[in-house]
Amino acid sequence: MDLRRFLQHKITGLSARLSRLALVDNAFVGLRPQDMRYAPSPRHFEVANARLARVERNIRRRFAQLQEGWEQRPPQRVLIDAALVERELDRARRLFGMFYEVFAQRGTNYGPALAAHDAIAEDCYQAVRQAAPRIFDGPLLKPVCYMEHGYSPATMRRGVQLSRLLGEPNPFPLIRIPWDRDQPWQSVFLHEVAHNLQADLGIWQENRRAVLRRVLGVSRDPFLGTVYGRWHKEIFADLAAVLLGGPAAAWGMADFLAQPQPRTMTYRPGGAHPTAYLRIYLLAEMLRRMGFSSDATRLLRVWQGLYRPQRGHRIPAALMSSAPRLIPDVVDEIAFQTRRNLAQRALADIIPFGRDDEARIREGARRLEAGQEPDLPPRHLVSAAHYALERGRIAPQKLAHSVIGQLNEHLKGTRSTRPPLRLVA
Repeated sequence: MDLRRFLQHKITGLSARLSRLALVDNAFVGLRPQDMRYAPSPRHFEVANARLARVERNIRRRFAQLQEGWEQRPPQRVLIDAALVERELDRARRLFGMFYEVFAQRGTNYGPALAAHDAIAEDCYQAVRQAAPRIFDGPLLKPVCYMEHGYSPATMRRGVQLSRLLGEPNPFPLIRIPWDRDQPWQSVFLHEVAHNLQADLGIWQENRRAVLRRVLGVSRDPFLGTVYGRWHKEIFADLAAVLLGGPAAAWGMADFLAQPQPRTMTYRPGGAHPTAYLRIYLLAEMLRRMGFSSDATRLLRVWQGLYRPQRGHRIPAALMSSAPRLIPDVVDEIAFQTRRNLAQRALADIIPFGRDDEARIREGARRLEAGQEPDLPPRHLVSAAHYALERGRIAPQKLAHSVIGQLNEHLKGTRSTRPPLRLVA
């Protein structure tokens, strides 16, 4: 009798938790009417709620199986059935927690900066759509940004199965911004958007195979093929960021990567990121191929002034000695060779950037310094802000406030309506 009463109590306790995490709407996460201009789109709310509703259906199905005739089953079987309900509740809890944390931040002081970064990410996708119409198969939910601890920005791609969600696929791209990196001139943010572009363009594997073939064909060294094959995603994101933002993006990445020599010149076996020292040589080669040789020369001069291999390094000799020969091939393969999934175009074709773009960015920087609003797309506004900050003629806080405001105005102009006060899937 005590055992049955104990199990009944456990089942009753589970029943009280079934619908606690079934809905995320703006009122529930604490967004006020004045916060809604910074919130993700109605479709983001709908997709989040649809995913939660699906998990809730699984919870109820499992709970019904638990309830049905449990008194006649062995106690261990009852506990296993209860654990299956708990597993789905855990999935709902993790999903709900992720959506809650991401959406609720739009009602904080970080709301305007997060919405500004949403605008930058959305514009990167628009740049591809304009240069390569119909390249994406229908509409795509744009990336959503959120604040979190961590040294650098990071991204969770659309559809990737997340361990933090017990293998549940991510419904839309999420880009993490560290708490102290919310300023709109961080070129590394373009790098994170580029990761999502690569995944959504469907060239992840095609790109890797092409890099492997090219490196092995040039070097005949399996070690080098393995290394560059492992680095291909990060190199792609670096090169795409330069196409999105121009030379300023390369300088911004150099700023991010400039660390004491032991870190910058240490190779990490098995790491996905290229050794920082070599990474700048890849960026400089990209600038040269884009027609910005003077920027490439200046960047390398600064980098070589900071780091001298003869002082010591921890990079395999094969990587160092082959870099002058391999880096031009790797950059050419990733950015300038055509891909089947790009309809026989190259990355540089679907994200075009030229001297006219750079001239407009430079003029935009001057306008920002003068307190004026430049006529630039959001991705180029990032680079203009970088140059304005670099020249030191405007206070960083004033510049950030101005650019975030301009990006939010741009975002407001792209939306016809804002989410209503309640959204139900």
